[in-house]
Amino acid sequence: MNIADNYRKILEKIPEGVKLIAITKTKTPEEIMEVYECGHRHFGESKAQEMVPKKEELPDDIRWHMVGHLQSNKVKYIAPFVSLIHSVDSLKLLKVINKEGRKSQRVIPCLLQLHIADETSKFGMSFEETCELLESEAYKAMEHIKVHGLMGMATFTEYEEKVAGEFRQLKNHFQEIKKKYFAEDEAFREISMGMSDDYQIGIKEGSTMVRVGSAIFGERQYT
Repeated sequence: MNIADNYRKILEKIPEGVKLIAITKTKTPEEIMEVYECGHRHFGESKAQEMVPKKEELPDDIRWHMVGHLQSNKVKYIAPFVSLIHSVDSLKLLKVINKEGRKSQRVIPCLLQLHIADETSKFGMSFEETCELLESEAYKAMEHIKVHGLMGMATFTEYEEKVAGEFRQLKNHFQEIKKKYFAEDEAFREISMGMSDDYQIGIKEGSTMVRVGSAIFGERQYT
């Protein structure tokens, strides 16, 4: 298996205006560099404890995306450098990100994660909870976070129409939230949906970012 070839094949399927986030969890710096040397700079991790050592070992111009469930006590490790946190699933977590952003003297870009799948194991807020967050005084007072859009994970199923319907729901939520809370805010424009198994469905339904790991690097290696 050639990682660089896999990467180039996927890139051919991604239209202009959609950003590919190469997900590197469990992958070695050497494997990551094969994609970096193709000119790619956006990489994603699902755990802070994997992201930090890779950030230290790999080139400085990599833009790191946190795509996995983020525990509040891990935010401080990535706050100084993370390019985008896709997985903000509570006001509590956003408060911590804002606090760590203040300490790092930067504004941290974030996406709000909505729960769109059938599986209860997946994280995310309901549409109503997201609106409550955006209407809260606590959110309005935050100066060290910036919400750039939404993220969601579809049900893991072979039924493509079900996946498409869930992604469509996220796109509809995005449009409603954009109109109600971010109508004048050009930064609110990202919809992160679609992974190795369903990124093409995500793109068809309006995704602006796809998170692809195993289709580039091969299946994850667990030790």
